[in-house]
Amino acid sequence: MRRIVWITAILMCFTIVASACGTKNADSVVKELNSVANKLESYQAKGTMTLNTSQQPLEYQVEVWYQKDHYYRIALTNAKKDITQIVLRNDDGVFVLTPRLNKVFRFQSDWPDNQGQVYLYQTLLSSILLDESRQFASDNDSYVFDVMANYQNGSLARQKIWLNKDDFAPNKVEVSDTNASVMVQVKFDEFKFDPKFDKSAFDTQANLNPGGAPAPSNNASSQDPATDPNKTDNNQPTTGSESTGTGAKGENSNPDNSGTQEDNNSQGDATGDKGVTGSENEPDAASEDTIVQPIDFEMMEPLWFPTGTSFKDANEIVFGGNPGYMLRYQGDTNFTIIQTQPKDKEVLYSPGFMIDLGFTWGSLSDGEEQRTLTWTYEGSEFRLTSADLTEDQMVMIAQSVDASATK
Repeated sequence: MRRIVWITAILMCFTIVASACGTKNADSVVKELNSVANKLESYQAKGTMTLNTSQQPLEYQVEVWYQKDHYYRIALTNAKKDITQIVLRNDDGVFVLTPRLNKVFRFQSDWPDNQGQVYLYQTLLSSILLDESRQFASDNDSYVFDVMANYQNGSLARQKIWLNKDDFAPNKVEVSDTNASVMVQVKFDEFKFDPKFDKSAFDTQANLNPGGAPAPSNNASSQDPATDPNKTDNNQPTTGSESTGTGAKGENSNPDNSGTQEDNNSQGDATGDKGVTGSENEPDAASEDTIVQPIDFEMMEPLWFPTGTSFKDANEIVFGGNPGYMLRYQGDTNFTIIQTQPKDKEVLYSPGFMIDLGFTWGSLSDGEEQRTLTWTYEGSEFRLTSADLTEDQMVMIAQSVDASATK
């Protein structure tokens, strides 16, 4: 009997010791995460991002390719419309590509170093490592961190990050506002450490071509894009023209291209009558003489705009040689939205700075009297111009634009 008691006691001790050895606390996990961050060479991630910032949830497929030190490719695909937009960072700068429109915006930017993204592994690790007040829990096969959110959208206050216990790969992220409502959720379906990328994976032109850049493979030969001897000059457009400059919000530094820059980035900034936007240069309204071809796409309207502002009118216009729509809103805040679908390929330097809209990236530029936010969505290019709206209001309006508003 005494032998049985001793055996039982010994077994219990072994169980307790084994259990203790298999349990990690927040400090030990954070220490390992710091090591993972320092040794990170490359990764590929796939998942689904859901935005709850509008009246109905918007769902996007997201794919991330990263190669040390600064090569990024992020593709966001509208799950219902099968429309993709890509952001690239390579040796030439930061590019936002819309293959369907053959449109490329080039930025001089430190993105993503200066703007965290919820689907970037480095951003998640950094959020955990920097928050000394982090909360930690163990949940089945995941470690869960509750930390401060540090994103461009100031209304996002906190985030929960689920990391796989085996290798610290991300499983899920939930970002909440100050009311603890989940506004952004990312579920990772696939995450691979150290994939091998083809030399053209981060090439601008390769990602514009039909089929896009080749997907990473563990069997492909990895080559640093910076050392690719066959690399083409991605800054030259096939058609259209490009202006170059320096600084995220700097002026055009090439006087020879100043006219082109004005045509592509400033034309139509004044998008209403003087009583609405304070400008005299309004795009031509629709008529037999101004519409060069019928409009074959659906007009989209914002589902949200500030209190005290109401819809004024909508007109068919020609903007930059392309048919489109101009919507005007007036009241306490006045603004206009131009929607077109450009046909020509253009590589444009943006004098503005990148702004994260959640479902895509926009370019926000400040004029002498007004600012313009430009973005693409569902195959259309939009220009939101106002002298009254704040940056946050412009983002909220852009996020609310939806074809269903006109149905």
